[in-house]
Amino acid sequence: MKSMLRLSCSAGLGLAGAIFASAGSLAADRDASLYVGVKLCGMCHKKEDSGNQLASWQKGAHSKTFEKLGTPEAKAVAAKLGIADPQKSAKCLKCHSTAYNWTEQIASEKIQPEDGVTCESCHGPGKKYMPKSVMEDRKKCIENGMVYPATKSCELCHNDQSPTWKADRYTTKDGKKTGFDAEQAYEKIKHPNPKVKH
Repeated sequence: MKSMLRLSCSAGLGLAGAIFASAGSLAADRDASLYVGVKLCGMCHKKEDSGNQLASWQKGAHSKTFEKLGTPEAKAVAAKLGIADPQKSAKCLKCHSTAYNWTEQIASEKIQPEDGVTCESCHGPGKKYMPKSVMEDRKKCIENGMVYPATKSCELCHNDQSPTWKADRYTTKDGKKTGFDAEQAYEKIKHPNPKVKH
């Protein structure tokens, strides 16, 4: 699986800036009016024989990102930034809630901040690719807005703009220390459909 494509940049911008810039443009391409919400996604993605992606998401960290903002640890990080309540701060919710679509205001009423990081944060707004006739054809899905591979979306939030970013969190296969490795992260949250060749 390939990590997110990175833009070349001037020496002054640096690699981290290039990652954020490319991720920012990916976010800008997402029309929040096309979000359908996790309940609609889950209607088809909850069958055991196709991998039950809904249950995998519900058990995983992304479904709990809003809740995490209510923890003492999150409140301590927020306090250092002058934020009284991280669960009400757009600075936090732009990554901890799909509803904000990486902005500092709610971008979609179809998704509640309490839903956390939903399917569409990673896979893109689903309205155009959710019909079964489209969903059964990966090429059609991509043509209709599905982000594939979904790891292209990771660095929209997992970047050095996060107050909990750790520059040496991951070690890549070649021994380099990095703040984020999409391949390693994917292994923690993957939820493939066993009927689909990946």
